[in-house]
This record gives sequence, C-alpha cells and structure tokens, in this order.
Amino acid sequence: MQTIRNFFRPSWSSAQRLEDKTVVITGANTGIGKETAIDLAKRGARIIMACRDMEKAQAAVKEVIESSSNENVVCMKLDLADSKSIREFAENINREEPKLNILINNAGVMVCPYGKTADGFEMQIGVNHFGHFLLTYLLLDLIKKSTPARIINVSSMAHSWGSINLEDINSEKSYDKRGAYSQSKLANVLFTRSLAKRLEGTGVTTYSLHPGVVQTDLWRHLSGPQQLVMKIVSPFTKNSTQGAQTSIYCAVEPTLEKESGGYYSDCAPADCSAAGKNDETAQKLWELSCQLLSITWE
Repeated sequence: MQTIRNFFRPSWSSAQRLEDKTVVITGANTGIGKETAIDLAKRGARIIMACRDMEKAQAAVKEVIESSSNENVVCMKLDLADSKSIREFAENINREEPKLNILINNAGVMVCPYGKTADGFEMQIGVNHFGHFLLTYLLLDLIKKSTPARIINVSSMAHSWGSINLEDINSEKSYDKRGAYSQSKLANVLFTRSLAKRLEGTGVTTYSLHPGVVQTDLWRHLSGPQQLVMKIVSPFTKNSTQGAQTSIYCAVEPTLEKESGGYYSDCAPADCSAAGKNDETAQKLWELSCQLLSITWE
C-alpha cells in the first residue's frame, strides 16, 4: 500500500542549501551516486567522491563540476572490497578534512558470480555491508565532531526477500547470488537501526532507503532472460536522476533532523520487512561484523 500511496504523492523537491557542509559519497562515479553528487554539489556542498576506478572517477568529477558549477568536488580512491584501502581512505579523510557532515554509503555490487574480497568475505556482503560498516566506524569521530550530521545507507526493497545467515555469512556452504544480495541489503537496514540506537543524543542521525528499481550498471550480472524482463519493465523503472531522489531527500530534508534509524522509499517513510526490524538479529550481526573486521565498536 505504501508503494501505491507514494506513487501518487507529488514529487519531492527542496531548496535546502549545503554551503559549509562536506559530503562523502561512495561509488559516486556512475548511476545514482553520481546524480546524488551533482545535486548536492548544486546545493553548495564540498563533495568527496569515493571511487574504486580513479580514471572513471576523474571523468565523473569533471561532469559533476560542469553540471553543478561547483569547483569544490574531488575524488579519492576507495576499494570497499579491501579493508586496507578503506583504512587508507579514512586516514586521509581524518587527516585532511576538518569536518564530515554527510556520509552516503551508496556503492554496491549486485547478483554477481561468487567471488571474495581481499579479506575473504563473499563479495556482496563484503562490499555492501562489511566495507561500509568499517568505513563508517573509521569516520565516526569526525562525523560526531561535525554535527548535525547524517549517515545514509542505500539499501533496496530486495532486503525484504533476505535473511541473515549468521552461521554462513559468506555463503561458503552454498551460494545463491540473489539470496546473497538480499542478505547484504537487509544488513544495510539492520546496520542503520543499530547505528541509530548507538548514536542517540549525539546529533548524528541515520537512514536506510530503497532508491526504486533503477536502470544502472548493477544490472550487468543479470542473465539473458532477466535482462529481457528488465527491458520489458523498464517503462516502470527509474532513471538515475529519479533513483537518486530518496538519497538526496535523506541527506537534506529538514524534517528528518529528529528522525533516525528509519527506512525510506520515494522520498517518504516506508515499511521495511519484519526481518529489518529484528533487533536481536541486528545485534548479532553487529557483533559478528566487529569480530570479523577485528574492531571494537560499543
């Protein structure tokens, strides 16, 4: 019902400005990440595009500067499939940036063949959850010093088909690429909830969201028949600009300042699955994530 109501809701827009704000967006060189960067740059923010492929990133920076007429846009190397790269990136940010007001954990991989990150995690849970979990942990002190601040995790409605397999988080016993993707997106929702609880009263708020069914590079791993289905439904899907709107909404909408830990879709609060509200699973996932990443995060 929520989806149908949202479909008829007038489209959201806001004239909110972001001068003096610094924003980090992961995976900002294509798709909704790039569109989010353009929009927030137009609002006057300093934009740091965190990307794995520096050649593509530099081309994207040019495009963001041209589209926004904001020169204060840079790219920095970040490979979320490698904790060494995540730590180097965070060190650079913590050393060079006086503040970080908005962190958008946007990068992701989707239904890819089985593979592992540099740290031995299954690629989808490794990049989509563990990589962003570690990144957020490493940047949190700077974010707390920059309040009011926001952390935004780009999830998906696919979270509602997922479950967290705590006994086999890396799908080593059996691998279903759609199941692993849904698990990673559910992890984003649970991480957002857990983080909100831990950040209560700090001035840092958290949000997870479904961007919509967006035509992006993420489709590249779909099989022939699945690609065909996507072509058929493409009139009902969003382009990258439309897909970026809920990320932008969570980043700038003033009425969300006192909200934290919720799930959003079509620039409005939405219902996440029952699994996405399970605080026991959320806590166990948190503990497992800390253990596997060798960090202590109370």
